[in-house]
Amino acid sequence: MSGEPPRTPLNPIPYPPFIVMPPIPTHTQQPWTETYSEIIDVRSPSEFAQDHILGAINLPVLNDAERAEVGTIYKQISPFSARKIGAALVSKNISQHLSQHFATKEKNYHPLVYCWRGGQRSNSLALVLTQIGWRVTLLEGGYKTYRAYVRHQMENLPQKFTYQVLCGFTGSGKTHILHQLRQHGAQVLDLEGLANHRGSLLGEEWGDKPSPQPSQKYFESLLLRQLQSFNPHQPVWVESESMKIGQIYLPQSLWEKMKQANCIEIQLPVTARVQFLLQEYPHLVTYPNILKAKLERLKSHYGWEKLSMWYQLIDAGKWELLVQDMLQFHYDPTYLRSIQQNFTKVERVLSIPDLSDSSLEALLDSLLARYVAVI
Repeated sequence: MSGEPPRTPLNPIPYPPFIVMPPIPTHTQQPWTETYSEIIDVRSPSEFAQDHILGAINLPVLNDAERAEVGTIYKQISPFSARKIGAALVSKNISQHLSQHFATKEKNYHPLVYCWRGGQRSNSLALVLTQIGWRVTLLEGGYKTYRAYVRHQMENLPQKFTYQVLCGFTGSGKTHILHQLRQHGAQVLDLEGLANHRGSLLGEEWGDKPSPQPSQKYFESLLLRQLQSFNPHQPVWVESESMKIGQIYLPQSLWEKMKQANCIEIQLPVTARVQFLLQEYPHLVTYPNILKAKLERLKSHYGWEKLSMWYQLIDAGKWELLVQDMLQFHYDPTYLRSIQQNFTKVERVLSIPDLSDSSLEALLDSLLARYVAVI
């Protein structure tokens, strides 16, 4: 129409011949088949302490208090408010990690990143690292994928090995002998070491700074790594444990294979056992009050008269008599019941006078001769 102002054509915007898409993280459900510069667990410190992929480092995008705060807002106010506050906290924490942990990483840095379920926490860090230019892999399904893998391996892997069980009364030095076997090249599964417990009433660490047992899940992670290092064509030496070590339970598949295994029983005189136990458990003498408190758990089994007698021996410092009496009335009968119920295939009995170097050397020669014959 003649009354309309002339139209001004828009300046044409040149269309690029191709569009460069921003890099995105890759995904995997089998991280154990690949190699990474680093494995990063972005969950909170308490989640990480409970269990994690072995070798991973903890760079939380939300610490425990922040995670609790965001969760409370999500439930009591709204998901939208929780996401806003959560995003601010995550951004703050990622910024700190960038200026500290990632500041010295080279261009070829290639991390694996995971959180609980492979969701927002791991994606938030992975996105930033990818935009910087690093090649990042996300664990699809997060820690839950890893945990499912561990459970599956624990059902099947223990069955692939032949076990040789060391039996013997408490104080026979079974764990000490296992460590000597390991130094001589044998495959040794030290379950008490993995569980951080010596498998008896007084087996946990105690004193000024006791070291706690790992969680059940982390124990299984440690156990899996140990089993994966073994050659299935060679025997695995293990001690005649019960199914429960402190608060840790052995996987059922491993426990059943151990009960089916052949046993070698180590026999020592009771006096040698007493001396070895006092040497291995110095905290019995150092913390008598803690010892009394622990022995009180046996009151229902042996009565106050026996418990009072043990207390008197402790007060008098008669440690040899105390240990010998506890062996006779508690530890030895408990061991015999366990052996008769769980480890019945005793193929050899080896007697040694003590656990001196010369006695151990002769014992190891006999055990290793058998070991060589087996492989």
